[in-house]
Amino acid sequence: MVTKISSQTDYYLNIIHSIDFEKIVAHPNILIAANFWDQERFSAAKTCYKFMRSIDDLIDDHKTIHQTISPDQKGDFENSVNKWIADIISDSHINPSQRDLVDKIKKFHIPYWPLEAFAKSMNYDIYHDGFPTLESFLDYAAGASIAPASIFVHLCGITKENGHYLPPVFDVKKAATPCAIFSYLVHIIRDFQKDHLNNLNYFPDDIIENNRLDRQKLLRMAKGEPLNLGFRNLINELYKLADEYRLKTIEMKQEIKPFLDHQSQLSLEVVYELYLMVFERIDVENGEFTTSELNPTPMEIKNRVINTITGFTPLN
Repeated sequence: MVTKISSQTDYYLNIIHSIDFEKIVAHPNILIAANFWDQERFSAAKTCYKFMRSIDDLIDDHKTIHQTISPDQKGDFENSVNKWIADIISDSHINPSQRDLVDKIKKFHIPYWPLEAFAKSMNYDIYHDGFPTLESFLDYAAGASIAPASIFVHLCGITKENGHYLPPVFDVKKAATPCAIFSYLVHIIRDFQKDHLNNLNYFPDDIIENNRLDRQKLLRMAKGEPLNLGFRNLINELYKLADEYRLKTIEMKQEIKPFLDHQSQLSLEVVYELYLMVFERIDVENGEFTTSELNPTPMEIKNRVINTITGFTPLN
């Protein structure tokens, strides 16, 4: 038994050593974790996230350059998003890359609701600049974060029988929600400086106002103005909420692990650990919340994955 576990550990470590972490610019934690799956599932994950990333970048890149989307352009953006999703679901008028996505959706029984939820959040981005309340942010996260996380958890939970893949036996959305919200809250804290310098704000307006802040003050702090107590209180609210979802994530991991193969159990641990390492870098009282401070280096990411592998013991 010890020899078998040691052999598996060596296999996982060889996978990690084959990855050039210096080339992972945007730190796609889910795809790092998906490297432990068989090649077919890994390819499915890459295809799904490439598609979703292309829609997200279409909107964010425009806002970065132009700050807002003009009223006469909003309809065109919405039509583009809706057409992409409709074409995928209807399996018509699709190009070769979309054909690849459709084929993988069918092969792995990936439900359409995550793509639809993601599109809904992207359309929200087109017509809104931020979130009036924390509740509206969490509603938005259902598409922007829970949807892609659900695809990851779905691919974690599938099984193969007689050459065919079978869908997970547990509630994927329920399982994905805690970690998705935890990671998204960590994400918006980590990217505070980068987002605001790119005309993007993911902090809810009610929390901003309750701490006597506004968008201009946040932008000035992103540019280097000293952080005030109001900003630290804002971060503290989001940090505490993230910690609540962190604890729920730990519970959910244990709940679904019996239904996952060893590779998927490890993938789940790696995703959690990569967001946890950012969470651990958040210093509410003394941090400067710069991009360089909160983003681990490629070597730190690699070492965290290695430590996760060496400390990993499969549940069954």
